[in-house]
Amino acid sequence: MRHKYKLLLFIPLLGILLSAFALKESIRTVKNDSFAPGEVLQYKVHYGIITAGEATIQVSNKLQNVNGRSCYQTTVTGKSTGSFDFFHRIRDTWTSYIDTETMLPQRFYRNIEEGSYRRKETTDFDHARNIVVVNDSRDKEKNQVYKVPNNVQDMVSGFYYMRTLDLDNFKQGQTFKIQGFLGDEVFDMSMTYHGKETVDTKAGKIRAHRIVPKMPKNKLFAGEDAISVYFSDDENKIPVLFKAEMFVGSIKIDMYKYSGLKHKLNMVR
Repeated sequence: MRHKYKLLLFIPLLGILLSAFALKESIRTVKNDSFAPGEVLQYKVHYGIITAGEATIQVSNKLQNVNGRSCYQTTVTGKSTGSFDFFHRIRDTWTSYIDTETMLPQRFYRNIEEGSYRRKETTDFDHARNIVVVNDSRDKEKNQVYKVPNNVQDMVSGFYYMRTLDLDNFKQGQTFKIQGFLGDEVFDMSMTYHGKETVDTKAGKIRAHRIVPKMPKNKLFAGEDAISVYFSDDENKIPVLFKAEMFVGSIKIDMYKYSGLKHKLNMVR
C-alpha cells in the first residue's frame, strides 16, 4: 500500500479516474461514440508554480485482437521532469486492451519505475467466470487468481468507459459508486457530479463537467474531496483538467495539446 500513494504526481489523480464502474447485471454491451483509434491527449503536471512532470493518454492507431476480441489499445504514460526528475525519477506506463463492444478490459499491463522501485505486472480478465489472473514480476513462481465483480474494469479501461456515459443526464450532487481491480484487490469508491464549469487550460478555455471522487483517508491528499476532475462538455468527454489539494501544496494536471479527437472540442471563445 505504501507505493500506491507514492506515485508522485499525476498517476494518483489519473488512477482515481481510471477506476471501473461495476454493474450488477451480466456482461454488457456499451455504445462508444466518444473516442476512436489515434486519439492523443498530453498534459503538464504543475506542483504549485513548478512544472514537475508530463503525462500522455492515448489510443493506438490500430485495433488489437486479445483473447479473440477486438480491442482498443489504450495507454497512460507519466514521467517526472526538471528537478523532480533528479530527486525522484518516475517513468510509469499503464496499458489496457479494451473490448470494443463491451468496454471491458481483456488485459491490463503496468510497468512502474519510481526511484529504485520496480514493478511489472500483467492482469488477464475472464469476465465469463468473474476472475482475473495476475502475473507479477516480483513473484515469478506462479500466477495469482482473484475473484472479481461483474463487469469489473482496470484503472485505464474504467476511465474510457466513463467517457461513454451521458453526463448531461447527471444531476448536481448526484453520487454514484465505482469499483475496480488493481494488483491484488478490488476497491470501491464514490464519486459526485458537481455540474458544469468553464475551466482555463493551456489548450484554452473549455466548458466541462466537474466530478469529485471521494478519497479514502490517506497521508497524501487533504480531505475526502481533495480532487476535482473536469471532462469536456461535448461528445468527446475528454479529461481536460485535474486539480488536487495536498497536505504539502496543490497539484494541477493541465491539458496543453490534443489530436485525433472524434468530435470538435467545446472551446469557449
